[in-house]
Amino acid sequence: MNLSVLDRELYAIPEAAKLLRVPPSTLQWWLEGGKRGRKLYPPVLRADATGSKVMTWGEFVEARYLREYRRVHEVPLQQLRLVVDTLREEFGIPYPLAHFKPFVAGNRELVLRAQEVAELDADFWLVVGIASGQTIYTPATEAFLDRVEFSAVGDQEALRIYPAGKGSPVVVDPERSFGVPTVRGIRTDVLAELVDAGDPVDAIAEDYDLPIAELKAAIAYEWTPAPAPTIESSAA
Repeated sequence: MNLSVLDRELYAIPEAAKLLRVPPSTLQWWLEGGKRGRKLYPPVLRADATGSKVMTWGEFVEARYLREYRRVHEVPLQQLRLVVDTLREEFGIPYPLAHFKPFVAGNRELVLRAQEVAELDADFWLVVGIASGQTIYTPATEAFLDRVEFSAVGDQEALRIYPAGKGSPVVVDPERSFGVPTVRGIRTDVLAELVDAGDPVDAIAEDYDLPIAELKAAIAYEWTPAPAPTIESSAA
């Protein structure tokens, strides 16, 4: 996988919002920014508004990070945007949060400095420094990294996401089924629809040659309710 995969257009915004489990209006705001009152807010995930209604894999991965971050803190997104912009410039990559490079031990100091340059409140940092001179991840960053598999070579791009955690067989992979969640290449929504239609779990597992535990993991993922929607305020 090379950098061009991060640029691959995969998702319409409503589809991506469903997969990310965020309101489409929130995702649109992250991607394109917008006007609230008399003030114009720039995008967070894109360097500039493009008007595109389709998300790239790189944007999807970064949106996953923002979703994780919003769950932990009511972070002012435009402050975080300054951090992302600084990291884009420092590392020369368009999707800094979709690479592991900023989170490697030797590079975390750049992230720490970017946070300070952006005057990001310490409560919202991606990494923090400790008395020994080391840098460690914040809980939101830990939670994000625990669900993303990065390439071990090159620019260390995000290869796939495990939305229910790496202990689950459910995976979102841009190389499989157009980036929708799957288990062993089988779409989780298809499996859940069969169960909803009344098909016996044992029969479905046999038909698709799936272990029962993996089928149940797919169903559990599909049946997990989305978080309550939040409204992106003008402070975002």
